[in-house]
Amino acid sequence: MTETTRRTVVFGAGGAGLAAVLTACASYGSPTTEASAEPPTEEESSSEAPKKKKAEAKGGKALADTSDIPEGGGKVFEGQKIVVTQPTAGEFKAFSAVCTHAGCTVATVSNKTINCPCHGSKFSIEDGSVSNGPASDPLEEKQITVDGDKIRLA
Repeated sequence: MTETTRRTVVFGAGGAGLAAVLTACASYGSPTTEASAEPPTEEESSSEAPKKKKAEAKGGKALADTSDIPEGGGKVFEGQKIVVTQPTAGEFKAFSAVCTHAGCTVATVSNKTINCPCHGSKFSIEDGSVSNGPASDPLEEKQITVDGDKIRLA
């Protein structure tokens, strides 16, 4: 009679796990291309058309109301990684809220600067340029539209 050792059990379990991983990976490298993908059914196509038209009509979800952005200041939208400023009355600008120094999210807008809490970098609310280092590059400007009292990402 053959004796089953702990080593035999461990090797057997490891081999089974390896086989499962290799089987899963075998289909990983073959993405579906547009040419080989099946076209959507008529039902799928027609159900997406109203959604697309609604989104186009709205111009996207409003980021803020113009009244939310103080003149000479701004507001950070952490979830969208955007900061919107109003350098002068009725003039709205938007920038990435990701500091160009170390990738932290800027936290506040005060005294006409966008302020990063990590290392003290400050950026101009007018053009995103560096007002105080250690950052050396400006914040990336983002495109927005102002429609009535709504501010939207373009």
